[in-house]
Amino acid sequence: MSGHSKWSTIKHRKGAQDAKRAQIFSRASKNIIIAAQNGGEDPETNYSLKIAIDAARKVNMPKDNIARAIKAGAGGEGTARIEEAIYEAMGPEGSSFIIVCATDNTNRSLTEVKTALKKNAGKFVPSGSVSFNYNHVGLITIKPTDIEAAELEAIEAGAQDVKTQSDENGDLLVITTSVADFHAVQTNLTKKGFVLEDTKLSYEPTQTVNLSESGFGIFEKLYDAIDELDDVQEVFTNIN
Repeated sequence: MSGHSKWSTIKHRKGAQDAKRAQIFSRASKNIIIAAQNGGEDPETNYSLKIAIDAARKVNMPKDNIARAIKAGAGGEGTARIEEAIYEAMGPEGSSFIIVCATDNTNRSLTEVKTALKKNAGKFVPSGSVSFNYNHVGLITIKPTDIEAAELEAIEAGAQDVKTQSDENGDLLVITTSVADFHAVQTNLTKKGFVLEDTKLSYEPTQTVNLSESGFGIFEKLYDAIDELDDVQEVFTNIN
């Protein structure tokens, strides 16, 4: 997806707004809990937990909150089990959504997602209806001094693809990996001296769509309604 698209610009603004809300800590905490539940409380042996902790630190989540989330995921404090639930939906003019939830009640999450869609011109669709148009990948962002040299280093480190994006701070290199190779590529890049600006797992569309002005207005309202739900962790879309 283009770093200069209208939707990318709006997502950046929304991300800055989200960072000011308590919801961002809740999302980070749930990611940590799920990772600890599935792989244990040691980030050195549980790489999913390491990713979740790193993400929490990037949004300035306090150390005590991180520690409590790890303990809860490992079975402490009587915390209910948090599960990941993934839903798919269609929006206006061929737009689509992959909605990732983290919840202790999947029936509640499903009802809330369906209600938000119904009230905002969206349509809930069965699993696989839109996800076949997305690739589940790892994304690593670095800010190298020499883009061309970094591209070669990234490919040698195991990257599937690389692309350059620009923001107000200069040129960035976005590196795509398979989910299986995500950890190894990060390790290899770090050993080569690169500072990782961002790392995350993502659903990337294989094809994007452009919306009309009216369609975009409907889409943005629908996106906001989904994104504001308490159980929703991330929303991926095919909008350019």
